[in-house]
Amino acid sequence: MDTLLDRFCRYVQIETTAVEDAPQYPSSPGQLTLGRLLADELRALGAADVAISADGIVTATLPGTAPGAPTIAWLAHLDTSPEYSGRDVHPQVIRHYAGGDIPLPGDPSKVIRVADTPILAELKGRTLITTDGTTLLGADDKAGVAVIMTAAAELLRDRNRKHGPIRIVFTCDEEIGRGVDKLDVPGLGAVCAYTLDGEGAGQIEQETFSADLATVTITGVNIHPGLACGKMVNAIRLAGQFLERLPWHRLAPETTRGRDGFLHPYLVEGGVPEVKLKILLRSFETAELETQAALLRSVADTLAAEHPRARIAVDVRKQYRNMREHLAREPRAVGLAAQAYEAVGLKPEFTSIRGGTDGSRLSELGLPTPNLSAGMHNYHSPLEFACLEEMESAVRVLLKLAELWGRER
Repeated sequence: MDTLLDRFCRYVQIETTAVEDAPQYPSSPGQLTLGRLLADELRALGAADVAISADGIVTATLPGTAPGAPTIAWLAHLDTSPEYSGRDVHPQVIRHYAGGDIPLPGDPSKVIRVADTPILAELKGRTLITTDGTTLLGADDKAGVAVIMTAAAELLRDRNRKHGPIRIVFTCDEEIGRGVDKLDVPGLGAVCAYTLDGEGAGQIEQETFSADLATVTITGVNIHPGLACGKMVNAIRLAGQFLERLPWHRLAPETTRGRDGFLHPYLVEGGVPEVKLKILLRSFETAELETQAALLRSVADTLAAEHPRARIAVDVRKQYRNMREHLAREPRAVGLAAQAYEAVGLKPEFTSIRGGTDGSRLSELGLPTPNLSAGMHNYHSPLEFACLEEMESAVRVLLKLAELWGRER
């Protein structure tokens, strides 16, 4: 499996950070760079129908070897989170991890601690890939990309393996909620799909948050501070008051877990005349998103009444919806994934994602798409790492999944 590690380390060194609010798709040029590289590699492997669209979406086909078997799809996304730098990634390979905390060489303040990352206790002796502490790693989702490419290489090498047609898809801008905006879903011709975008090993994620994004624009009145008495309305101060009035003790990611939803302010930008706040709305129950939005509008109305010369606007945009109700359209999608895990010696763990994947939107559009493990941990962070053996198990799962679908008609 050395080629899996080689692929992964090459891919993470290409910067593909998504750029929120960018007008173009993909939002960053590195996604096109990686997409072209993958398209070239797929052609070299012998995949059919390899293409990269003007929007940077890579598609290819692994021709079926089992006549009459249905078509499925494997997906991963090329972009990385804008929450931390993905430029100049320097992957560190730790072979035979000895246990204990992992200091990162590029920044002495960054340490992957066992106390904060209990899974490390189960990974002793494995091969781990980290960053140097100055960037995120990009395992989300280049681990998934590398897993799919390695499984594809094996199926194309060994034509004696029986499987139906498999469509490979690499999307862009998943991290900013636009992953399948430019994807021709009916054109894939698949009965179901799988995103390789999950933690660890053995997890089948069949439920996600439903998600909206709120942008709160606070418009104040600016004037020279020496002349400001009775005239200035400082949008920065009002932004602080707005955030202070959100119920952090019950609706914040810091204080919720399991099936609890939350409001998550993650970006504040602007100055005295205007401030924009970006706030994530998340719940496993779609109807609760409107309740969360109503809370934001209530805070805005109250604050505006206290400061009548200010303007406070709340704009809520739909992002994605819980995949749970849509997976029932094709029960084999989850059932065969569970069989594949068991066949390679993994106990399937059915989990709910406190987040979303391309599968959320794909399922909503009529292509049932559960999410599978790809060996990543601590993503969206400079403490991110991947486990090679868990990635290898994900390859084996895809190969077994291809075989199981090859028996279906």
